[in-house]
Amino acid sequence: MKNCEYQQIDPRALSVSPASAQSRSAGQRALRPRRRWEVFPGKNRFFCGGRLILARQSGILPLTLGLIIVTCGLFFAFDCPFLVEHLTVFIPVIGAGLFVFVVISLLRTSFTDPGILPRATPDEAADIERQIDTSGSSTYRPPPRTREILINQQVVKLKYCFTCKMFRPPRTSHCSLCDNCVERFDHHCPWVGNCVGKRNYRFFYSFIISLSFLTSFIFGCVIAHITLRSQAGKSLVQAIQESPASVVELVICFFSIWSILGLSGFHTYLVASNLTTNEDIKGSWSNKRGAEESGNPYSYKSIITNCCATLCGPMPPSLIDRRGFLPPDEVIPAASVPEMELPPFTAKSDINMEENCQDFSLSCTA
Repeated sequence: MKNCEYQQIDPRALSVSPASAQSRSAGQRALRPRRRWEVFPGKNRFFCGGRLILARQSGILPLTLGLIIVTCGLFFAFDCPFLVEHLTVFIPVIGAGLFVFVVISLLRTSFTDPGILPRATPDEAADIERQIDTSGSSTYRPPPRTREILINQQVVKLKYCFTCKMFRPPRTSHCSLCDNCVERFDHHCPWVGNCVGKRNYRFFYSFIISLSFLTSFIFGCVIAHITLRSQAGKSLVQAIQESPASVVELVICFFSIWSILGLSGFHTYLVASNLTTNEDIKGSWSNKRGAEESGNPYSYKSIITNCCATLCGPMPPSLIDRRGFLPPDEVIPAASVPEMELPPFTAKSDINMEENCQDFSLSCTA
């Protein structure tokens, strides 16, 4: 018989092929341009490809939106038909206009970048440290906590942020919940699920003001509804039994109107004084801190000018460029796919194949 020539096939080649295919696909994914919101260092969540930004702890936002929708839904379903018949058709029109304005203001406050400042790059952070440490020693010395600048002939201290590696601009504070430095930081509001800062404060103010009008409007209309029913030869209990949804609206509005009106009045004072909640709570420009620091350097000494500067100025652009692409040198490589482990029977298969091949070659040469 003729000699049989054969070439042994390595089983490892068959087992490695899926892994190599996965590694190639992982390499293709690594080469895909990545947007900055995908590797954003703060504790935020992004939607619609980075167009919408929201704090990670936003569990109360659905509750806020749900209370508004439920209360207004009960009002339009149970109170408006009776009030249109006995009073005027403009009641649901006014209520609908206030409802739409409240919801739009709430969503714009929640999904707008509040004024997040981008963190310093490693080169920028190293440059700041070189400017501070001029002794030439090799030992590390942390940068000082503050720097002083003059604003309207008044000394203002800038604090160094060890997380963002930069000196915070005036009126900037680091939010511990979002882990970001926010320009003109007012406060972190869990009811809207976002920080309130330079870029969304006007939406927040319009939200609480319009919500005050909406709550007061529904509260007054529900009282008028029950009063008109009770005047039609019925008792108050019978009027309530005919419209039990009005009682639910009264309870919600009664317990919320006081806090909403108080919050609206407080922020109206802040707007008129050109202050933030953070500055007012800390007493940054209070008379108790001394005569030399008693004045607010950001105030224009006019209520109208302060209101216009806070609410009517041009919208500043977002600085984090969350929709932008990362440069190629900053793209984070995808996690390497681990090589597939060979099955435990591979070694035995090699030995058996060698023995079978030897027997087959002997039979062929015979």
